[in-house]
Amino acid sequence: MPRASRGKQNNENEEIKMNAKTVKKTNGVDVDRLFGTIDAIKKTPAIAKFKFRIRNQWIDCGHNRSEIRDFYGAGQDINHAAVFVLDADEPEILLGQGKGANPVEYLLHALAACVTTSMVYHAAAKGVEIEEVESYIDGDIDLHGFLGLREDVRRGYEAIRMRFKVKADVSDEQLQEIVKLGPGFSPVFDSVTKGVPVTVTAERK
Repeated sequence: MPRASRGKQNNENEEIKMNAKTVKKTNGVDVDRLFGTIDAIKKTPAIAKFKFRIRNQWIDCGHNRSEIRDFYGAGQDINHAAVFVLDADEPEILLGQGKGANPVEYLLHALAACVTTSMVYHAAAKGVEIEEVESYIDGDIDLHGFLGLREDVRRGYEAIRMRFKVKADVSDEQLQEIVKLGPGFSPVFDSVTKGVPVTVTAERK
């Protein structure tokens, strides 16, 4: 390469390095943006209000489909980069066709995902690096409640158990504290364990 061209390229590379913003990420989380969001909410509390929504349509028997297109947050409606489609069904033993996980399995997924994300985000805010996280979750349901055979049996889960495996360069005591961050800040954990008002209305189609 001619000397003049080499010099020009070196100058361009230096300019790129100077203009490039160093993004600090912990556990994949952009920590600067995280604290920026916290500061913005402190200054303008109204932007903390979010509303999430789905549209669900029954297909056949136990099969129904939900679409997630957008949500409201930070004072505006925001479209997802893609439309998310979730199919739910029941297994054959529960008269379904097995075209998707059933709703109570989706609830377990939502709980595991939200607790994990909450743990990872809050650990990042504390500067704690996590290498791996796995969780195992199961719950007990008695069909006597769903089928209306016994009024003393609840319709939903009677108990749910979560077990985590976390790989991080911390002490055993610190590991337990990290895991507590998940249920301590998870919106889904809070909704499941403390309950939330649900309003149901209907109209003719």
